[in-house]
Amino acid sequence: MRWEKHRKQFEEYLHGLYFSDDPMLSGLVDAMRYAMLSGGKRVRPTLCMECAWVFGADPALVLPSAAAIELIHTYSLIHDDLPAMDDDDFRRGRPTVHKKFGEAVAILAGDAFFGEALTLITVHQKGTPEQVLEVVRELASSTGVEGMVGGQVMDMDLTGFGSGVDPATLHMIHKYKTGALIKSSARIGAILAGVGEAEQKAISEYASELGLCFQIVDDVLNATSTREALGKSVGSDAEQDKATFVGIFGLDGARREADAAVERALAALSRVDGDTSGLEKMALFVRHREK
Repeated sequence: MRWEKHRKQFEEYLHGLYFSDDPMLSGLVDAMRYAMLSGGKRVRPTLCMECAWVFGADPALVLPSAAAIELIHTYSLIHDDLPAMDDDDFRRGRPTVHKKFGEAVAILAGDAFFGEALTLITVHQKGTPEQVLEVVRELASSTGVEGMVGGQVMDMDLTGFGSGVDPATLHMIHKYKTGALIKSSARIGAILAGVGEAEQKAISEYASELGLCFQIVDDVLNATSTREALGKSVGSDAEQDKATFVGIFGLDGARREADAAVERALAALSRVDGDTSGLEKMALFVRHREK
């Protein structure tokens, strides 16, 4: 199966990243590798690889950028788990980085991932100078103020308001917090494959809806699953009165919203000239993670 091949190839690449052989930095490197090799679905990097494949490029071409995306995602998880944020003790069934290595090292490991992500792209990513620059711009914009970090701030600011948050604001939070990096993952694969603006736009629409569905299902899982099944805290959204799709639309309504997002994602793929069966499978996988 192509997705499993992507994932295996990506895991091998990720395991090869050590960052430094300086013994003075071994504690930092250990914390970084503990975080990035803790498993996970690898949706973002494999999405990048699949989009490259759809547009005729070898998925191995985009491995440095795919790894950069995963490093950014990992840094966001480390920081999200900190006491000042979501204050979680477990992630993917293991103690969170700050629980194992301390808060200071956790913060610095997250910071270091951002720098290493840029190094992977600017030093190791093959492509024209214009393509590499566009990849850097894409990743930076999706993680900054009008991206992942901005969405996290919105989410924190509206914690305690719960179902009082209007649907438009909820969509805006997760367009930034979750959706921006997923959209960039797809776009980066397309950029490095050298496709034009029309197909980049279609793949962007697909990935935006994929990101929305991903977040909705996360909200459903937080409300319905168990810590053993998820490997992290559950029920925390309701306890903190966070703005979620379940809180605003109800459980059945949230599931309908996820179904609608998948339908829009698949509709966007109809405008892509290529074999999009793998991207269709990804959309269905994201939707049915709760089952």
